[in-house]
Amino acid sequence: MPNARIYLPAKTAMQSGHRNTRAWVLEFEPQARKSHDPLTGWIGSTDTLGQVRLTFESKEDAIAYARKHRIDCRVQEPQTRHWRPKRYADNFRWDRVI
Repeated sequence: MPNARIYLPAKTAMQSGHRNTRAWVLEFEPQARKSHDPLTGWIGSTDTLGQVRLTFESKEDAIAYARKHRIDCRVQEPQTRHWRPKRYADNFRWDRVI
């Protein structure tokens, strides 16, 4: 029975946008070790489920899919982000603490 995890992807550190962070993802956990091919130098595996990545509109849809197909899954809840709005003028306030 394959194991999977359901999560909401985090924002990439290279961009300031939030694209591809709204859909929930179901990814299968590795079932086999990756091996090194000595002739070509490539890394491969016999695990084809490692290539599967499914996206869903909501967490409930992903859980329902996993239950329907008898996939053991664990859900990783997203961490909340604490965002404080800042202004450029705050750098020059007279009561700023350095």
